[in-house]
Amino acid sequence: MEWETVIGLEVHAQLKTVSKIFSGAPTAYGAPPNTQANVIDVAMPGVLPVLNGEVVRMAVRLGLAIGATVHARSVFARKNYFYPDLPKGYQISQYEHPIVEHGRLLITTDQGEKVVGITRAHLEEDAGKSLHEDMEGLTGVDLNRAGTPLLEIVSEPDMRSATEAVAYLKALHTLVRYLEICDGNMQEGSFRCDANVSVRPMGESRYGTRAELKNINSFRFVERAIDYEVRRQIALLSSGGQVRQETRLYDSARDETRSMRSKEEANDYRYFPDPDLPPLIVTPAFLAEVQDAMPELPDAKKRRFCAQYGLSPYDAALLTASRELANYYEDTVKAAAGDPKLAANWVAGEFLAHLNGAGLDIEDARVTPQALGGLLRRIADNTVSGKMAKDVFEAMWNGEGDADSIIAARGLQQITDDSAIEQIVAQVIEANPKQAAQYRAGEEKVFTFFVGQVMKASRGKANPGKVNEILKRQLAR
Repeated sequence: MEWETVIGLEVHAQLKTVSKIFSGAPTAYGAPPNTQANVIDVAMPGVLPVLNGEVVRMAVRLGLAIGATVHARSVFARKNYFYPDLPKGYQISQYEHPIVEHGRLLITTDQGEKVVGITRAHLEEDAGKSLHEDMEGLTGVDLNRAGTPLLEIVSEPDMRSATEAVAYLKALHTLVRYLEICDGNMQEGSFRCDANVSVRPMGESRYGTRAELKNINSFRFVERAIDYEVRRQIALLSSGGQVRQETRLYDSARDETRSMRSKEEANDYRYFPDPDLPPLIVTPAFLAEVQDAMPELPDAKKRRFCAQYGLSPYDAALLTASRELANYYEDTVKAAAGDPKLAANWVAGEFLAHLNGAGLDIEDARVTPQALGGLLRRIADNTVSGKMAKDVFEAMWNGEGDADSIIAARGLQQITDDSAIEQIVAQVIEANPKQAAQYRAGEEKVFTFFVGQVMKASRGKANPGKVNEILKRQLAR
């Protein structure tokens, strides 16, 4: 039997606010346990939540970016369950009336483009964290994250493979960072994913029983977890078994999923409107204000890079993968005042290779766009060859100065004078009569030997284009 995979993703994006969603406590990552939880976060008697207005602005930005309906009126609800790291015994979330509904996100895979529906995006608070390590059989509770603002983004079950799921997750990750509503740090839990996975016989319209894979924090693990779960469910159904609706944990060390608990239904949480919070009203004036401040979005930027700079869709996608990288590229083009394709090759190649090798963010790069633009000007005017430019870039990355000073200090100026190159070429041909005879007899592969000898004789400084041109002319005599 052939099987079809059905996947929907629930993404929790931590919003980039200074304070929490219903209190003034800070949200900075890495503070000592329980130092960033105030009386509201720990649910002391008599305290009341007060909504952080900035989270509303950020939710609206996402809604506009995905072409969704931003509701003029939404309602906060209490989601009731008991965990040690949830002091109130309920989580403030949105249920029947979320702030954002019915959006869409375009993804690209090797099979082409596809639109994934987004059911809803709603505001909610995070819970604390249970600590099990180094507790000698005990469990500790850190409430620093309690009340941290989240935007839960729920997709339609439109994805049919782990590859599509990862493409969707990457596209959403790029979008929330472009919008500057989430830093996207998966290692710190700022952007985490639950995957709902089921399988059904090919051609079947009804959905199969789903398993929820909880809190996966890397693109690679999302793909591996889904692939494992699909294989598990197919093997189970093929042998006459049944898939249980449950929450499962992905164990990356064993590359497997395992059962955590049975999956709750919505009515198990006993949702009801939170009596301490009035309905959230988004006015037309506020909506227009947010719309006016929207940045250029990734898809629009990709199209512009293709049209304005003549880049291929692949290069444009690579250079717009983050807002910071796109800005670095455009600043480099401006500084180089030259070929945008040459700038694209250097930013996507040498620059990113050094950045990734050093484990740095773009803001901490050791070569500025202005410095790289200066090097590209020296390539364009034939002061240095592409090969020599790589050595110059390495020196720039190591803090030895700008391109012009490094070129001058190392004597790296390219030889472009025809007469100087002709003299070197003549000497090389004269020193290698046997190879010259072979070339003239039709063995064209010998030509590369002569190119190498000329470049060696010029210590790599001869302009490669002129070397080829002059060699062909002199060998033809």
